[in-house]
Amino acid sequence: MSINDLRELMLQYTEPLIRLAYGYVKDLQAAEDIVQEIFIKFYHQQNNYEELGEMKAYLTKMTVNKSKDYLKSWAYKKILLQNKFFPQEGKESRDELVRKDEQAIIGDAILGLPLKHREVLIHFYFNEWSISEIAHVLSIPESTVKTRLSRGRELLRRQLKEIEWEVLLNE
Repeated sequence: MSINDLRELMLQYTEPLIRLAYGYVKDLQAAEDIVQEIFIKFYHQQNNYEELGEMKAYLTKMTVNKSKDYLKSWAYKKILLQNKFFPQEGKESRDELVRKDEQAIIGDAILGLPLKHREVLIHFYFNEWSISEIAHVLSIPESTVKTRLSRGRELLRRQLKEIEWEVLLNE
């Protein structure tokens, strides 16, 4: 594979892979770093890739695994600790929250879910994958995907029920 081929792959897959990684790590910079590492690793180990499956599935699986590794890493835990002891200044004001559109609120609610529910919901609704594709990428049975989807929807429903929908209150 030449540099031009890699460039073409990056143009095609970078954005969806960053969105996928962000769904796991909840940090844009970390998601971008993860995807960059994926492409570097793929370029250096391209001989290990056998064209048995689809490139998208291969890169997605690499991204999911790398994202999970990041969540287990000391660097991530250190950032969590720093944020706990030294909270960020400039919290969002009430007016800014009111201006959030419906999609952003739902996106935030999804990011607040536990990882095993969040990843299934993101793949199913945002990436528009089938249950069998999700099961294949996450290496879990289809019945587990269905269960996590169901429980994730229920958790999301409960979480969104508590939100004051300002638009509806002002009508």
